[in-house]
Amino acid sequence: MLKRWLLLAAVVIVLDQTSKAAIISHFVYGEALAVTSFFNLVLAHNTGAAFSFLSDAGGLQRWLFSIIAIVASVWIVWLLRKHQSEKLFSFALAFILGGALGNLIDRIAYGYVVDFLDFHGAGYHFAAFNVADAAITCGAALLIWDGIQGKRHATTTG
Repeated sequence: MLKRWLLLAAVVIVLDQTSKAAIISHFVYGEALAVTSFFNLVLAHNTGAAFSFLSDAGGLQRWLFSIIAIVASVWIVWLLRKHQSEKLFSFALAFILGGALGNLIDRIAYGYVVDFLDFHGAGYHFAAFNVADAAITCGAALLIWDGIQGKRHATTTG
């Protein structure tokens, strides 16, 4: 069962890296293409964490976030081994693992994370993000849902 979750994480990595490669090959840094009235494709470089947190830390953040991603990935694999039969929990962890490793590949290869999905409306742009970020966010939401479901299940059976 562990192989299934690791394969799912690998699929996330492949989708993330393939989409980033496509953007890198067709855009120059800062270039944007309006796709709809609320969505652009844009090539952005994020040297920080989510929402460019610590992006101006002078380069140390590259290694800090890389170490955090490696430690988190090892911990997630350990959790997947221990809880591999818990489907929703493991599905969520596999998404987070794939996203963390997808962004880690960027940090090691480029020194920044490639972002390209830009949603906007009413003059406001949400921070650009990528497939790895979306997988991490979905995984985190599923972990919250799993926690709520587990609590609900415990109260109905207890």
